[in-house]
Amino acid sequence: MELIKNLKWRYATKKFDPNKKVSPENLKKIKEVIQLSASSYGLQLYKVLVIEDRGLREKLKAASWNQSQITEASHLFVFCNYSNIKDKDIDDHMQLRANMEGIDVDNLKGYGDFVKRKISEKADHEKHQWAARQTYLALGNLLVACADLKIDACPMEGFEPERYNEILQLPERGLNAAVIATIGYRSKDDQTQKARKVRKPIELLFEVK
Repeated sequence: MELIKNLKWRYATKKFDPNKKVSPENLKKIKEVIQLSASSYGLQLYKVLVIEDRGLREKLKAASWNQSQITEASHLFVFCNYSNIKDKDIDDHMQLRANMEGIDVDNLKGYGDFVKRKISEKADHEKHQWAARQTYLALGNLLVACADLKIDACPMEGFEPERYNEILQLPERGLNAAVIATIGYRSKDDQTQKARKVRKPIELLFEVK
């Protein structure tokens, strides 16, 4: 299985080569893989910002513990969950589903009402955590796609969400920065690439009942 070989190749890249860029063709493939990510009820209650602007990334670097990946990588991905989930978000998804399946949206009313009810049962902080977790599913797809394309990536929680929200003006758009990732190509000076990949043995990680 080529994917396993590629996943063994990948690592959380700490130093990127700023002179190497991900091609538009590969960037399009990564976006499509993210688009195909699983999400609860299929709602995809998030937006993914792809930051290329150098000036903006300098500002974000200061809100990312000054980690060099933010400015040296080819692209910075910011996964943003919806801050306030509305009934309209569910209605919009049901309309999209009806359009794509070629059915009347009224046929999905029962399911839509079920989804609304289940979400409304969550406390506000639970909704926020639930929505943020959906972005991690998309992040996982990005990492797998990059490994398959032999593009380096680094998932990052080392940033200040509140400052990201302010710099990117996310609250005005009903969004919250949940997790970020940088992609590009490793620098030959990145010592992390020489480290052995450490993972739990399969017999310790899995338990069959």
